[in-house]
Amino acid sequence: MIILGINSAYHESSAALIVDGKLACFIEEERINRFKHGKPAQIDNPHVLPEGAIEGCLAFAGLKVSDIDCFAYSFSQSGRLQNIGVDEHLTPGMWGTREGEMVFHQNLQRVPDELAKIVGSYRHDRLVWIDHHLAHAASAFYCSPFADALVMVIDGIGEFDSISVYRGRENSLEKVFSLPYPHSLGFLWEKFCTYLGFSEHDACKLMGLSSYGNPEVLADRFRQVAWLDSETLFKVDNNVTRFRSADMSGLEALFGPARHRDQAISVEHRNLAAALQQFTEKVLLQLCQKMQALGPFDHLCLAGGTALNCVANAMMQQHGGFKEIYIQPAANDAGSAIGAALQVWCGVLGNQRQFVMNHALWGPEYSDAQIEEAIAQTMFAAEKVADPAAIAAALINEGKIVGWFQGRMETGPRALGNRSLLADPRRKDMRDILNRKIKHREDFRPFAPSVLAEAAEDWFEIPQRSLAGGFMLYAYPARPGKAEQIPAVVHVDKTSRIQTVDRAVNPRYHKLISEFARLSQVPMVLNTSFNDSEPIVMTPADAISTFARTGIDALFLGNYLIKRSENA
Repeated sequence: MIILGINSAYHESSAALIVDGKLACFIEEERINRFKHGKPAQIDNPHVLPEGAIEGCLAFAGLKVSDIDCFAYSFSQSGRLQNIGVDEHLTPGMWGTREGEMVFHQNLQRVPDELAKIVGSYRHDRLVWIDHHLAHAASAFYCSPFADALVMVIDGIGEFDSISVYRGRENSLEKVFSLPYPHSLGFLWEKFCTYLGFSEHDACKLMGLSSYGNPEVLADRFRQVAWLDSETLFKVDNNVTRFRSADMSGLEALFGPARHRDQAISVEHRNLAAALQQFTEKVLLQLCQKMQALGPFDHLCLAGGTALNCVANAMMQQHGGFKEIYIQPAANDAGSAIGAALQVWCGVLGNQRQFVMNHALWGPEYSDAQIEEAIAQTMFAAEKVADPAAIAAALINEGKIVGWFQGRMETGPRALGNRSLLADPRRKDMRDILNRKIKHREDFRPFAPSVLAEAAEDWFEIPQRSLAGGFMLYAYPARPGKAEQIPAVVHVDKTSRIQTVDRAVNPRYHKLISEFARLSQVPMVLNTSFNDSEPIVMTPADAISTFARTGIDALFLGNYLIKRSENA
């Protein structure tokens, strides 16, 4: 049984191929079209399918479109119509207006015809529409190792709800709680991102900035925006936030003029980011407590964009009352393609679960012949080496920045050792070097370490082990005396967003870090995504292109090494 999951309703367009209940391949469209998030979330484009990702998944699996038995689309066919008439503050003709929502709805109805163009015949009878939050929940629960778990989905909005909670049992999901728009953590983050001069997608920047602020300074004013509520969980005053409008007047009345992108970041901006992070953690802790009253539950699964908040995830790990937490590595909308397909397999067709997503390496990989062909199209000379891990570790120990392109591409927004830039975590100046030579990002944003799984607890205070520890989704405090040894990967609050690396999951990456540990007595490397203000590289050609225009010192493509000329 072959099921193709598709996400394209908003952004992070993606495709996931499930074969007999197991994930075979997953690709985000942005990795192919090189446009961040695949496409913008607009009322006129939910029918724009991730054709490149679909073709890539099928090609990798050696399948044809005619082999697909069922298509699963991660959105309800008519659920968004609930949004009509809810808001007072709207942009004419856009989200929330009758005109805008009808444009979205009508374009959504074009999905079957657009799919037919790809598959060559009309397959309406084989297309299943899966509610957006249900798809998110399925992506977490059906990929987890748990037979019974609480499943939380927290994002901006699904069709109408901003939070949905499910009870997962074996191959079924039952909704037990929901919170409707406009009471949305995800939209709070989007609105404050734009208020503070970033894009709506830059929650990771605000999370990093929050560690520099004091949340108590603006706590009283923040409570005029959003506050905890014992009955509903929390509430948002949308007369202040005006989520579906570019109007910032409500926030400006409380916090002063909105920041322009080129303005310096003030203490007030840092404090506001801290207040938002603190409020998020309070909401999530109260949600854990509220849901535990229905249980108790030993296990928690998380999905939705808010599940990428590694600081809040660690807080729930420590205080949420669960023995173990599993987080879908593609917790954003991209992962809903996986969930939609698994919901069809388990929930619609009634099949038993066949799969645990115990690693995140589900994208395509490239043969030596394909790598050689990509190199041949350039002016670079490459050397085939016998032990790339050992050579890379030696270069990192010398202070070099290494592009590490290996095996199957990662699932989700984190680079996890197959499409990574690697550097020495001991060098205090490495953050500035990376930003100057390659990444060109804000200096307040931290870099993260990949740590040998067997050594992680010696260096960081980890409250409980989790499969999701390998997905770089928790921020942990460095143990006393350790932060000073790895300044390039410890944030201002003395935490690190770590990835644990297991030998059985990624033996070559584990060997590289082990070799670096032998040379340096430090069992980790700095790991950041292989990109420069673009989507993470997917192909050898992408990697060579980024190498060519940045200051990366050496590039490993499988067993092939390209070193930058000393005179370059």
